[in-house]
Amino acid sequence: MKKLIIKASFLLLSLTTVLGCKKDIDEKFNNPEKVLDPNLPGLFTAMLNNDRVAAKYWNVRTFLSQMPGVYAQTTYISNGNTIYQQSDSYSQQYWDDFYSTGGNGSGPLTIYRVMEGKYSSLSAADQASQKIIMQAAKVVLLEQAAKMVDLWGDIPYSAAGSLPTNSTISNPKYDEQKALYTSFIADLDAAATFFKSATTTAAFAKSDILLKGDVSKWTRYANSLRLRLLMRISKTDEATAKTAVLQMLGNQTAYPLVDGGNIGTYNPGNSDVLLQPLTNSTSDLHDAFFEGSWYATDYMLNTVLLPANDPRIPVLYDKFGRTVAGKFVQNATYRAMPVTFTTAQQESSFADYSVLDSATFVFNQKLPGILITASEVNLLKAEAFERWGSTTDAKTAYDVALRQSVAFYYYLNNLNQGAYVKLEAPAAATVDTWVNASTAAYTGASTDKLTKIYTQKWVHFGVLQSTEAWSEYRRTGFPVLTFPTNGKQVGYETPPTRLVYPAKEKTLNSTNYQAVVAKDTRKTKIFWMP
Repeated sequence: MKKLIIKASFLLLSLTTVLGCKKDIDEKFNNPEKVLDPNLPGLFTAMLNNDRVAAKYWNVRTFLSQMPGVYAQTTYISNGNTIYQQSDSYSQQYWDDFYSTGGNGSGPLTIYRVMEGKYSSLSAADQASQKIIMQAAKVVLLEQAAKMVDLWGDIPYSAAGSLPTNSTISNPKYDEQKALYTSFIADLDAAATFFKSATTTAAFAKSDILLKGDVSKWTRYANSLRLRLLMRISKTDEATAKTAVLQMLGNQTAYPLVDGGNIGTYNPGNSDVLLQPLTNSTSDLHDAFFEGSWYATDYMLNTVLLPANDPRIPVLYDKFGRTVAGKFVQNATYRAMPVTFTTAQQESSFADYSVLDSATFVFNQKLPGILITASEVNLLKAEAFERWGSTTDAKTAYDVALRQSVAFYYYLNNLNQGAYVKLEAPAAATVDTWVNASTAAYTGASTDKLTKIYTQKWVHFGVLQSTEAWSEYRRTGFPVLTFPTNGKQVGYETPPTRLVYPAKEKTLNSTNYQAVVAKDTRKTKIFWMP
């Protein structure tokens, strides 16, 4: 019997596709003339090269700006009657891109299962030398898997992608979401512990297009993802989250984080976990934004940023304007179109309102994929300190987070390689005034301070991290947003609290789907929602 060899660029059709035609499977996986044998470093690079992480057109246009961005109001809402209705075809593609290769993602679960099979076939000596690659791949998988749970709840995970590990094609069961999160948090703790005493290898450094084989950064990344997930569950399992988080924050030598050294004027390129584009052209988001997701959002600009004279405004937005007598006339001020406008009002007055900044977003071919930043981590720390520790420590972390968010967005703006003016970072005095004496300042009762933490994190996530923004909005309830309901399709008058499972998944994995069908409504809460 000929040995099954799996092509690195195609790998495996897991879950939704594996359940399809047996003839197709036989053709793709049992024809040795059409496949090549992959190695772990190559598979790891393929796993990292994920268009659902990188700032790519398809993900922004069809997913972020149509679903989580709309539901969190971090992207512009075209106020039609189906605006809150999930796109089944685009959510199906996002689902498939987690489980299988060949689409707009890298198929992280699929690749990891292939890596597991490959790793198990190695000698003990080779396993020891390549364990570091498997640990990094596990961290990458967990970050993406947690997003899947945040979007859908229960998902197939432990039994998904069985072909490369046990040569069996089977319909995978759904794993319970809280149990998955518990395992993710434990696995991230184990990975951080591993990297803290690990030494990089040449193969790992070469294949690691994310952190260049820097084990100290992988330690910080794993710890920071764990902190994110622990705070995510903290409204429904406060005891577990509080104990683990305070242990981490009480000993940051043992638990280093992606916090930019707690310096406001840090260098995001050196500290944050960012997936840099592999080419100079494919990350240009011009078409994505010009097709409808590029306008400033009402609450973010009009209610949060403008009243505070926020120094990020010039790199987040353009004032925009209109052509008069053959000449472009810029609007006098920044302002966002009211979210309550009808479609007709939006279409007739769009030129009067601000849009996303061209240099930072629309034409920035060097825009990275954002996995986690120092500003997010310090805002997580601020929340933990405010709820369970010292309000002084909370203020310190919050103030640093605000300064880091300014540094981060000016960093993105200055990455642009096109013929656009790169803006200099604002003067220290300007940032000081904003941090200490504006509506963003860390003042008021504890509830007021927590509201500011949640709101500033939502602002920082913005359009490019809309999935995280939607998760945090559902977890915290802040900011308090207005969603137009008049004229919306019956049953879709308001945004959902989760995505419903894609149609193909329900059909092809129908037996296992029956175990979760009662939960499969657009208003079912994810387990971490209070």
